[in-house]
Amino acid sequence: MRTALFAVTLIALAGPTSVRAQTAGAAAEAEARAVVEAFSEALAAGDSARAVSYLHPDLVVYEGGHAETLDEYRAHHLGADMAFLAAVEQTTTAEHLEVHGRTALYLSEDTMNGTYRDREIDLHGTETLVLVRTTGGWKIRHIHWSSR
Repeated sequence: MRTALFAVTLIALAGPTSVRAQTAGAAAEAEARAVVEAFSEALAAGDSARAVSYLHPDLVVYEGGHAETLDEYRAHHLGADMAFLAAVEQTTTAEHLEVHGRTALYLSEDTMNGTYRDREIDLHGTETLVLVRTTGGWKIRHIHWSSR
């Protein structure tokens, strides 16, 4: 009898906590996803100031076989990335986002089609974003893009 009462008490206590944790997790996931989407939209719109506002000061970008800091990315690839995304149609074919405490991982696969610099583009790409929760909200700390 005592074991049954203990089990019922544990279930009753775990229920609301579990619901609160799920609600907090869903909110964190929605917030992180909003940053991912806003960053992508800013790049496609050619809005460098808005795009950079979603990036962590200690950002590291892996693209084209190179690693770049935030300053290097701003100076080298940001403009080209914005021009490219403005010229092609990008369709997300698969995506996954998961939050673990103050870190979020976003994975996606995309197709990109269009014309860029007088060249027909038909690419399949992958994207990995690692976000961290800061006092200013979620910021993208790491980006890895590759395509074939």
